[in-house]
Amino acid sequence: MNKATMTQPIVFDGHNDLLTRLWLSSAADPVHDFIYGTLPGHLDLKRCRRARWMGGLFSIFLPPYAYVKNNHPDKLSNPSNSDFTAQEIVDICCAQLELAQQLQARSDGQIQICTSVAQIKACQQNQQLAIVLHLEGAEFLAIEPDLLDVFYESGLRSIGPLWNRKSLFGDGLNASFPHSPDTGSGLTEAGKDLILACRDKHMLIDVSHMNERAFWDTLEIADQPIVATHSNAHALCAQARNLTDRQLAAIKQNGGLVGVNFDVAFLRADGQRDTHTSLDVIVDHLAYLIDHLGEDHVGFGSDFDGCLLPDELSDISQISKLIERMQQRHFSDALIEKITSKNWFRVLDEIWE
Repeated sequence: MNKATMTQPIVFDGHNDLLTRLWLSSAADPVHDFIYGTLPGHLDLKRCRRARWMGGLFSIFLPPYAYVKNNHPDKLSNPSNSDFTAQEIVDICCAQLELAQQLQARSDGQIQICTSVAQIKACQQNQQLAIVLHLEGAEFLAIEPDLLDVFYESGLRSIGPLWNRKSLFGDGLNASFPHSPDTGSGLTEAGKDLILACRDKHMLIDVSHMNERAFWDTLEIADQPIVATHSNAHALCAQARNLTDRQLAAIKQNGGLVGVNFDVAFLRADGQRDTHTSLDVIVDHLAYLIDHLGEDHVGFGSDFDGCLLPDELSDISQISKLIERMQQRHFSDALIEKITSKNWFRVLDEIWE
């Protein structure tokens, strides 16, 4: 096939923050706007379809308290507090699960919550959007552990037990640039128990927000492919959240996958939040990861609706520009299809069984 005429491949993406953005929205009905209208931000159903972006891991996430307090105080029960209450933490995560359920229920069959690769592929064949529920940071499970079973029954199939904050499950990963991923202690005993519980449910376990010690703790006990849903190469951008060559070698040996994050601060060699960033920098990270992991272990993990994008990739409607840049850099059509969806299907199939 002539590369200039290659059909835009279907994209399955390893990470987005749409559900959190819907929760934060001040619109009267953001679910309706996503499905039938135009929604501010990187994603809505109309743009996703045009771009053949047919699904991915949709994050349920507790935003930083200071951000919510300063920008959305109406979301808090008492904006004069200095942190979320335990009930707020639980309520915020439950509200985002409910938003995902509303997307499915109100879409006239256009959106489906999926728990198997077969369901995801059926969605793609039927031009439906496939939602895989992902938990980014598990603080609310420290408050109500039984909610893991409730969320699992509702479709949760992927978890990142840690985020930047310290929690019952381990130290967060928060460091100034540049920094190694070695930023603190590893998993606590409660954290290891959570990993084991999720492993027993055949859930994807995400290491993108783990410090290095927690990464090795997880690798030791998970007994399944390890996935970094939205991380890049530390050798090219020395953010603490990016992966060292030693970590990449371990993921390759383990049969896992890394989804490349489109956030400029995790792409640029200087770590700056500068949108004047070439798409070539994304391709540089893709190429580096392929060199270290192999063609079957790299995908997209865009972080749409939770990141600062390069100007050339202002939202999902511009994803074809990145595909074109990959072609110009001599990525074969077969390799592009692996990166845009097939590698995700492989690793999810292995984990979910």
